[in-house]
Amino acid sequence: MNVTLEGLRPRLLAEAPDLPLRPKRSDYDLDPQNRPETAVSLIPAAVLLPIVLRDEPSVLFTERSAKLARHAGQVSFPGGRSNPDDESLIFTALRETQEETGIAPDFITVAGFLDAYETGTGFAILPVVGLLREGFVLAPDTNEVAEVFEVPLSFLLDPANRQKNQTEWKGRLRHYYAFRYHGHYIWGATAAMLANFAERMTA
Repeated sequence: MNVTLEGLRPRLLAEAPDLPLRPKRSDYDLDPQNRPETAVSLIPAAVLLPIVLRDEPSVLFTERSAKLARHAGQVSFPGGRSNPDDESLIFTALRETQEETGIAPDFITVAGFLDAYETGTGFAILPVVGLLREGFVLAPDTNEVAEVFEVPLSFLLDPANRQKNQTEWKGRLRHYYAFRYHGHYIWGATAAMLANFAERMTA
């Protein structure tokens, strides 16, 4: 699969939305009946969906440390909440990526954006799609990141590899997307963002 900046840009949102984010996707898409009746104020955040430009392009993920108080051991994109002094959500995504993985922003070219995503934990996340050129050096923050790994982009775009699972959460049935790859379980918001990316890439 040949991935280029010119090929990606027409399929993505060209401009980052203004704050406050108004997510078009959410954890409640598969279970709208679970949405709280009272609206909550969402915390702005950003993640990087890093496409590594190899002979076979891949997507880079982090596995969160088991020592963390929240979402321990889960697979995610590098990213996090926006700081008050962050100049933009793009800056947030690149800053968090460098803090978590050691990858310098110089290796990343922003291609565009996916739909903002609302999590059930109260975050409004902007997924920033970036092309990551080879030559980067990993230096993960071991306090936050247990592992950095890659999954072939072709695997993630194949609908046969996308599961729709369910579990009970806070007394209610919750449905969610998931992928399994070589012992890694990618699920929840991260998998839903991948589904949104696949929709745009295959439309």
